[in-house]
Amino acid sequence: MLGEDYSPNRLQRAKLAISQLVDDLKGHRIGLIIFAGESFVQLPITSDYVSAKIFLNSITTESVPVQGTALGEAINTALRSFTSESENSRAVILITDGENHEDGPVSAAKDAATVGAKVYCVGVGSPEGKPIPYNGELMKDENGEIVVSRLNEQILREVAQAGNGAYVRAGNAEFGLNPIVDDIRDMEAKR
Repeated sequence: MLGEDYSPNRLQRAKLAISQLVDDLKGHRIGLIIFAGESFVQLPITSDYVSAKIFLNSITTESVPVQGTALGEAINTALRSFTSESENSRAVILITDGENHEDGPVSAAKDAATVGAKVYCVGVGSPEGKPIPYNGELMKDENGEIVVSRLNEQILREVAQAGNGAYVRAGNAEFGLNPIVDDIRDMEAKR
């Protein structure tokens, strides 16, 4: 998430978009899960938007000690965090580059749909990718090659489809969350 496809980088741009999402979802209960090679609940489901923004601002790439990307685990962690109060209006919004290195995200999204949750994916990055800055240099793999992080739209589309949600590619000016917010509001109205 340190790729610089966005200004200043993917993570900071995602945090800005999530902050706006928190503002847009006032009146809804929200939670925050961070993930890389593993996932954990950063903020349990709440309507405390001030705390949500405080926790959001504290997230860095070091917030999760195991590197990688485990989209399936992130979805499963989200499903475990829902309460009975949200039974008829559950949504999981994954903001990621989609470089899944660990598990079965499509299967997890199908499980989410089975229990009535929708899984939305917001793709962050570019298909051509960007090198990852690390400690003033570019990150290299075990062979000394520069690591390039690329957006994997295919897996994100598959996850969103399996989860009865939608896939949106984040733009630099418009991050793409508006259609997702509209759909979540529609879920609430139908409930």
